[in-house]
Amino acid sequence: MKKVPFVTKGQIEEVVKTYPTPFHIYDEKGIRENARALKSAFAWNKGFREFFAVKATPNPFIMKILKEEGCGFDCSSLTELMLAREVGSEPGDIMFSSNETPAEEYALADELGGYINLDDFTHIEFLESIIGHIPETICCRYNPGGVFTMSNGIMDNPGDAKYGMTEAQIFEAFRILKEKGAKRFGIHAFLASNTVTNEYYPKLAGIMFELAVRLHKETGAEIAFVNLSGGIGVPYTPDKEPNDIKVIGEGVREQYEKTLGAAGMNDVAVFTELGRFMLAPYGALITKAIHEKHTYKEYIGVDACAANLMRPAIYGAYHHITVLGKENAPCDHKYDVVGSLCENCDKFAIDRMLPEIEKGDYIYIHDTGAHGFSMGYNYNGRLRSAELLLGEDGKVSLIRRAETPEDYFATFDCFDDYKGLRRQKS
Repeated sequence: MKKVPFVTKGQIEEVVKTYPTPFHIYDEKGIRENARALKSAFAWNKGFREFFAVKATPNPFIMKILKEEGCGFDCSSLTELMLAREVGSEPGDIMFSSNETPAEEYALADELGGYINLDDFTHIEFLESIIGHIPETICCRYNPGGVFTMSNGIMDNPGDAKYGMTEAQIFEAFRILKEKGAKRFGIHAFLASNTVTNEYYPKLAGIMFELAVRLHKETGAEIAFVNLSGGIGVPYTPDKEPNDIKVIGEGVREQYEKTLGAAGMNDVAVFTELGRFMLAPYGALITKAIHEKHTYKEYIGVDACAANLMRPAIYGAYHHITVLGKENAPCDHKYDVVGSLCENCDKFAIDRMLPEIEKGDYIYIHDTGAHGFSMGYNYNGRLRSAELLLGEDGKVSLIRRAETPEDYFATFDCFDDYKGLRRQKS
């Protein structure tokens, strides 16, 4: 699949007159079209809902776009719950999937009318002690253990994951929760990450639908929804084809009819919690080449670093690179594209064949719309960049300003010496 930027060199040259590099930029048109395609693929299920994984792109402007497209929000922390509240979430709009959860987070999730997804059997008692009751609708996270495989081999190792309950625990949890007043139940599982195959969701659905039937028969619980969580990925490398959400939706429908339909459970809703699939291809990190170095290798130094996009540094993750204005030039130069952190892993590309790069060139790093800005940090005193939105009307707007040194120093206000320095400056 050819990787094509959603902005041109000319557009970026105009943008940088107001907003200097580096910055993340998002494509509103692409986001909306993708959300509608997902909804269409699961339209066969009358209760279907996507709960966007806020952790992927925690920006209220992006969240508002998705809310307008009918999405709810998957939250996993206090601040994510607060973000969901600030963009107008109502009861039923939030799925709270957390682990090792602090008390105040359960309290806020309940106050906001969110679906609480219990990660562990012991959280039943903990939740009840915090909010004083068990919600009438409650969810439990399932971990089948072992190794999760598909036709193309091992996908992940749920048995090593810290998340979810064993099968025996989830059956016992349903019985206890029902005794404590729960009336409607959901089940949730996440068995593999960033799968670029149409097979994953249907296989997961088959496992979860079969579990739902057994839970209903053995505990008498009303199964209100099955949450397939995330895991549908994107092709970061150009040699892979993207998932076909229509095919995936149809595969899940077949499993639904085969298992839930056959058991007379046709009113069970299907939920998803997608982040990467919803946003990754519709965001890019724009950075500028500011240095070149010729030693044992050829290096291009850019004004972004791992503080702006840490996936390559911590995972060795591949992100495709386009040199804007040189899309059709031959890729006949081998470079390491690097940032300024005092870490040798601060590299956006290693031995990457690219067009000849000159200082001042703008570099478009693909697929940063999810887990890009959100994983940023301040090592070396580097500051997080701005976030911009390319609107459907072609205009670019600021949706998060870049951090300033004052932001970095703000949390030192507890130190008297720092307060004195600020007074002297003012």
